[in-house]
Amino acid sequence: MICALASSVCFGAASVLQAMGARATTPGTGGGVDIALMWRVLRQWRYLAGLCADGLGFVLQIVALRTLPIYVVGAALAASLAVTAVIASRVLRVRLSRVEWTAVGVVCAGLALLALASGKEGHEEGPGWLPWALLASAFGVLLLGVVGGRLPAKPRALVLGLGAGFGFGVVEVAVRLIDGIDLADPVWYALLVGGGAAFVLLTSALQRGSVTTATAGAVLGETVGPAIIGVVWLGDTTREGLGWLAVTGFAIAVAGSLTLARFGEPPETEGRPTETGPATTAGAEGAGAGGAGTGSAPGPASGPGHDHGTGPDRGDDGS
Repeated sequence: MICALASSVCFGAASVLQAMGARATTPGTGGGVDIALMWRVLRQWRYLAGLCADGLGFVLQIVALRTLPIYVVGAALAASLAVTAVIASRVLRVRLSRVEWTAVGVVCAGLALLALASGKEGHEEGPGWLPWALLASAFGVLLLGVVGGRLPAKPRALVLGLGAGFGFGVVEVAVRLIDGIDLADPVWYALLVGGGAAFVLLTSALQRGSVTTATAGAVLGETVGPAIIGVVWLGDTTREGLGWLAVTGFAIAVAGSLTLARFGEPPETEGRPTETGPATTAGAEGAGAGGAGTGSAPGPASGPGHDHGTGPDRGDDGS
């Protein structure tokens, strides 16, 4: 549990560090993706520190997935949004509403219930078709990205976010199934394809749609499915008689994280124009972290849990 929580802290802190690095970088001109922006932000030490925090978080996530039920790790990774929110409120002076502060407390309460109710990690290998199903799901995420990218703006963010969550979920399950290095094992390819597809889809969703919607979709996609697979096929259990408490804690933690979904991308930088109005100032006024209709930081942003990775400037064509 310590590794899962530490991973969540790493991912949450990485988002803020990357936001600070991005805000110290001169934004590009024009709309669309600014490829040169990556080279500029990589010269910011805070951004590099954020990448290191992401790397450490991923290692801790792997350790947690090998020692805890998937449903516990998934909920803990979703809770990284609460970490981002708390740190952003202090370091970036982002103003949290009473509802959001309550959501932070709710996430902590949900994780506490999970810690009390969770049993041992399952040691079952699952049915023989599961690795192949994971590989098929990974390619399905790519297909979902092709289809979802052609949808109108509102459903596009949700579909791409869900697809990214499914991809991260494939990674979570694949880590549990890996048993040594075997290039003939489809699980390895499922991990690589699923993780890569999730990164691309989440980046696209954040570039071209609502951050809140995309992040909420990703949280749902990466928590519910893997949790069910862990319980049904991989032997994840709860403590005797406390199954109801584990379900309650999981639901509470995920619900609280969804309330904080706007923190799926760091706050907008000073002077960035929004989609619906003039530029706003990030600072004492508490610039938002990027909900529907708001601007974004001129640089990559960490996704939920895992994710979980970074993405480039979303440009002027979406929030």
